Amino acid sequence: MDSDRQRDDVFDRLAVVGKAFASANRLKIIDLLAQRERSVESMARELGVAVTTVSAHLQILKLANVVATRSEGTRVYYRLAGEDVATLYASLGAVARAHSADVERALATYFGTGSLDDVDQISREELRQRVESGDAVVIDVRPTDDYEAGHIPGARSVPFGELLQRLHELDSDVEVVAYCRGAHCVLAHDAVRVLAAEGRRAVRLQDGMLEWRAAGLPVTAGSSR
Repeated sequence: MDSDRQRDDVFDRLAVVGKAFASANRLKIIDLLAQRERSVESMARELGVAVTTVSAHLQILKLANVVATRSEGTRVYYRLAGEDVATLYASLGAVARAHSADVERALATYFGTGSLDDVDQISREELRQRVESGDAVVIDVRPTDDYEAGHIPGARSVPFGELLQRLHELDSDVEVVAYCRGAHCVLAHDAVRVLAAEGRRAVRLQDGMLEWRAAGLPVTAGSSR
C-alpha cells in the first residue's frame, strides 16, 4: 500500500507540471520566455494583459519549477528553468499540430490564409546547407532584443517593421530565408509575402528559433546588423 501511495505521489507531482502548461495564457508566457528572460511588466505589455494577471500565472509556473528568477534592483526577471522546458513546449506544439485538425485550422486562420503552405518553407537542415554554400541570406525578423539574446549563426537582424526600409541591404540575386520565434509566429510568414510582393525570392524556415534551440543547433548571442 505504501508503494501505491508513493506512486500516486509521483503522478501528483507530474500533474503539477502538466497543470503549468494547461493554460493558454501560461503557454503565451512560456513562448515569450523561450526567446529570452523578461520582466513581468514587459510581458504584460507584450501580451496586452494586466501585470497582476501575468504575476498570477508566473506563480503557478514557478511552483511547478518551470521558470526561475533573478533580481536586479527592485525588478524581477523571469526565465525558463532550463532548455528542456523549451524543448517540452516545442514538443507539445509539434504533437498538437500533427494530431489536431483544430490547431491546424486555428494556425491557418492566424496566418491569414486558408493553408499554411501558401509560402515556401525549408527545413532546418536545408537552411544549414544553404548557408554553408552561400546560396541564401538569413534574416531574423524578431524584435532586436530577441535577436541579441540568441540567433542562428550568420543571420542578420531585420525586424519585420523595418523590412521594407532595409530591403536595399539584401542582395537581390540571393534567396532570402526568414525566421522568427517559432512555428506559431506569423512574422516570418508575413515577411516572405512582403518580399515576394517586392519581387524577391524568399522562403521561411519551417518553424523558428524555439525549435532550432530545441534541436540543439548552434546559437549566437550579441548584436549584428
